Amino acid sequence: MTVSDEFREGLLEAIPSLRAFGFSLCGNATRADDLVQETMVKAWAKHTSFQPGTNQRAWLFTILRNEFYSQMRKKGREVEDPEGHFEASLSEKGRQESHLELQDMKRALATLPDDQREAIILVGASGMSYEEAAEICDVAVGTMKSRVSRARSKLEELLGETVAELAQAAG
Repeated sequence: MTVSDEFREGLLEAIPSLRAFGFSLCGNATRADDLVQETMVKAWAKHTSFQPGTNQRAWLFTILRNEFYSQMRKKGREVEDPEGHFEASLSEKGRQESHLELQDMKRALATLPDDQREAIILVGASGMSYEEAAEICDVAVGTMKSRVSRARSKLEELLGETVAELAQAAG
């Protein structure tokens, strides 16, 4: 259905009054312009619900007013947080899952032979180089690399996932 010229002219004539009303509601020219624009879009989309011969201006003011209060209700439920600081303060990492994963890791470590457990803790958990760990354990660097490799393989087998995935989940 096409929009009548009379309806179109009524929309254009109402813009200055709608803008003034919008400004009186929100106190901001930019927001008032946005309200008027939204009012025009809604009025245009719902032009078939407007009854010719009734007060078009009052109809438009009602749309603008309803749009303003809808935005205010929505804004009341929202918190401005452009940098995400508020959101970060509300979110918390789950404790139970990571605690259970840590327990699983402790049990798996306990099943390793002492030399492998010592090697994986020094290199994997403490972040030491193979050379530093080898010096502490008084073994060759190749021996330390072998112990760490065997420990990782056994942990992967016991836990069903890679040690790297566990380290990433913990961090």
